[in-house]
Amino acid sequence: MTEENIKWWQKAVVYQIYPRSFQDTNNDGIGDLKGVEQHLDYVKKLGADVIWLNPVYESPNKDNGYDISDYQSINPEFGDMEQFDHLLAAAHDRGLKIVMDLVVNHSSDQHQWFIESRSSKDSDKRDFYIWRDPVDGHEPNNWGSFFSGPAWKFDEESGQYYLHLFAEGQPDLNWENPKLRDTIWDMMNWWVDKGIDGFRMDVISLISKPDGLPDGKVPEGDVYGNSNFAVANGPHVHEYLQEMRDKVLNNADIMTVGEASGTDIKNAKDYASLDGKELNMVFQFEHVELDGNPDSALGKWYDQRVSLPKLKENLSKWQYELDGNAWNSLYWDNHDQPRAVSRYGSDKPEFRVVSAKMVGTLLHFMQGTPYIYQGEEIGMTNAYNLGWDDFNDIEILNAREYLVNKEHLIDDDTLLRYVHYKGRDNARTPMQWNDGKNAGFTDATPWLKMNDNFDTINVEAALADEDSVFYYYQKLIQLRHELPIITTGHYQLLDPEDAEVYTYKRVGDDEELLVINNFTENEQIREYDVPENAEVLISNYKDDQGSTLRPFEAKVYRYTK
Repeated sequence: MTEENIKWWQKAVVYQIYPRSFQDTNNDGIGDLKGVEQHLDYVKKLGADVIWLNPVYESPNKDNGYDISDYQSINPEFGDMEQFDHLLAAAHDRGLKIVMDLVVNHSSDQHQWFIESRSSKDSDKRDFYIWRDPVDGHEPNNWGSFFSGPAWKFDEESGQYYLHLFAEGQPDLNWENPKLRDTIWDMMNWWVDKGIDGFRMDVISLISKPDGLPDGKVPEGDVYGNSNFAVANGPHVHEYLQEMRDKVLNNADIMTVGEASGTDIKNAKDYASLDGKELNMVFQFEHVELDGNPDSALGKWYDQRVSLPKLKENLSKWQYELDGNAWNSLYWDNHDQPRAVSRYGSDKPEFRVVSAKMVGTLLHFMQGTPYIYQGEEIGMTNAYNLGWDDFNDIEILNAREYLVNKEHLIDDDTLLRYVHYKGRDNARTPMQWNDGKNAGFTDATPWLKMNDNFDTINVEAALADEDSVFYYYQKLIQLRHELPIITTGHYQLLDPEDAEVYTYKRVGDDEELLVINNFTENEQIREYDVPENAEVLISNYKDDQGSTLRPFEAKVYRYTK
């Protein structure tokens, strides 16, 4: 890759907004589109190029908007289509692009398609979804839902089961039906014609189910087969995405990123190939699944940190393998992951700021398109003050129901500790704008309890402090825009077995970057071959002490070869 053939989305930085938790303007406790528009200048000040909006469509909110009942209507909680159009125009006026969340592995069970599909076996929408007869009086196969329990729901009227890899209210769409695909293409083109700038595609790697829907492997101690392994990267997924490219994506210069649950390097190279046949990039999950529970029946629920050599090995694999072949997405945080500073750095008051900067440094100097989740840029932390009565997330609530109450695999207190480390509501607590009532998010009762540290961690305080996490992220973004080597340089890992410090190079034709990150709260001594002509490009400490690395110190040297 050369500087001349870089696409705009390869130099871009994306800011992810979870509208429900961003800014409430009508005092119903729920963020809205006007709230997003109110803070466009804030996103612009940060330096991001693209806003990824989590779903704002009509939805009964069984999974916070990822169960869509009308793809071409706005959820009244967020506003209306006129307000969306105004937001889109206001973003474009500021040079910001808007990427929409596209959820087409499944719909809501309240979508008109499913209502018609359920109404009769003879409905012309019956095959828009995946229906099967019982097998020996039970579910058609042993697949488990991602949200615990079986992935099949019995429909009394028709005597058949429908597939829902997620919640019961999220029936899976049948992509084998060309009429369904044509309907999806029409809907996507409607949004493209409206002027949006791209799509983030929810669990797009799951849309092609395996022929015959065979049983999945049952993890030891579990009841259900692993649906992710059974379904991910199915037999026709690349065919469907190439059809999408032909029917929709080639109609405009838009950005596409696919959430690719269960993907591997081989499939990622197809999904995100630089030849542009499918998508621009994918979100893979390997690096955020390294700290799962050793007991596979408990899945993600655990509270032990990932070992640094393991993290290095995984991130490096993706850097090496996709270089020159496909494009990486770079992320720590999103609406489905806990807060990065709590997970990879330290949220202790004495280390939070410096470790948040370190975690950002490690990610933003890699090759790929970085994603910043709202609040990451001010070092927002996990919400340890949330108890069982406060959680809203269906994944958390279902985990308690199945793992504690039904299957007795874990006790309540242990699961709560794990949820405080890994639960999705850590990221969904409202944005912390100031130290006033409800952190300036709303004057009403927030839809989800506030993290109680907003009196010290908030945007107003960050903007008033020139040494804040915000201004550090601003500089990380500025450097990516200015230095081609961050986009085109080759990645080279140093000291793969070092369990305390993560160091790598970015190598260009005539210059190199040396990126050093101390992952511990202890001082470390490391000797690197730093040329005399090296400049410190960025650091989270004000001076350079050479081989001495202070707690969570991050620094980047730039030098000519």
